[in-house]
Amino acid sequence: MTSQKKPIPKIDYGIILSLMLLTMFSLITIFSAQKYEQYGATNFVLQQVMWYVISTIAIIVIVQLDSEQMKKIAWYTYGICLLSLIGLYLAPVPDDWIRNGAKSWIIIPKVGAIQPSEFMKVFTIIMLAKVTASHNVKFINKTVKTDFWLLIKLGIITAVPAAVILKQPDLGTALVFGCILLAIILVSGISWKLLFPLFSSMAVLLGVVLYIMIFQHELLKGILADHQYKRIYSWLDPYSYRSDESFQLVKSLLAVGSGQTTGKGYRHGEVYMPEAHSDFIFSTIGEEFGFIGGSIVISLFFMLIYQITKTGIETKNPFYSYICAGVVAMIAFHVFENIGMTIGLVPITGIPLPFISYGGSALLGNMMAVGVILSIRYHYKKYMFSDD
Repeated sequence: MTSQKKPIPKIDYGIILSLMLLTMFSLITIFSAQKYEQYGATNFVLQQVMWYVISTIAIIVIVQLDSEQMKKIAWYTYGICLLSLIGLYLAPVPDDWIRNGAKSWIIIPKVGAIQPSEFMKVFTIIMLAKVTASHNVKFINKTVKTDFWLLIKLGIITAVPAAVILKQPDLGTALVFGCILLAIILVSGISWKLLFPLFSSMAVLLGVVLYIMIFQHELLKGILADHQYKRIYSWLDPYSYRSDESFQLVKSLLAVGSGQTTGKGYRHGEVYMPEAHSDFIFSTIGEEFGFIGGSIVISLFFMLIYQITKTGIETKNPFYSYICAGVVAMIAFHVFENIGMTIGLVPITGIPLPFISYGGSALLGNMMAVGVILSIRYHYKKYMFSDD
């Protein structure tokens, strides 16, 4: 009996398979969502295919980058994208660039709307990973003081773009940044002497916010934007506002519930759903494919998250591990928030379902994040041992 080294495959076929199946669900569901022709002659399927092609090219380019190259460009990508966010917020823009009162998009003729915040999430993850890895190398003998300094740096890097995005206003995307920060803090090695009081304070604050949202939501009227406030009270009592702010939520609940176990069948959905091809695409899946179809989609996300988590655990490069944690947090939050809002579990925030909802920027941003994970798998050195 002998022992030999077997190199782990450089290509993660589990991630690729998950993406292919999610792509399939995306295209067939977007096509079905246009059956009412409420979007005119626009063919969202062809546009989504175009973005998938662009995203695939982006993945191929990103896979060529190793950890050192990613670290070298981290400040540049983070800074350039942050400046674009600030410029978009401060500069006067045409009226067609403003959607639902938010200055979040740059309209490029013959290409479509580009949302810089979607790319900012990926660049922030890489930036946080770089700062955390560099800090831990510099301060091998950790103290509460050095951990506190790391916490401050991570907080500033995350808070600056999140604050700009919150002012657009885009609360949903800003919350994603908080989730990413939390995940990287958890794996950064910061002492629990700092984390315990921090998380305890956050838990108390979250409890207070939830209490105010549920029982005293009138107090938020002067704090949140008008449309954000309306989303809260329509979430709490959707059927009292079914003809106004909660129209989408009530329709979504009806669509998902009417799908029952096996669904009504492909393109046999009967519930008219605004934004059925984008933010509320899971409602279409629930109505046409039922509980089984929805469960398959959720399982695919679990499969993707598992593969990314496995990559983060197996790699011996801390920088890579931090990136994996950030990407897992980003995808998991998007999935939870999007599906949660379609079934009334959380307030509507306008967050798309990763890899499935129509949207060029969101798709490209998520595919770039997966490209970074595939690059990690391609470049890290790891061997398995087995007996012959």
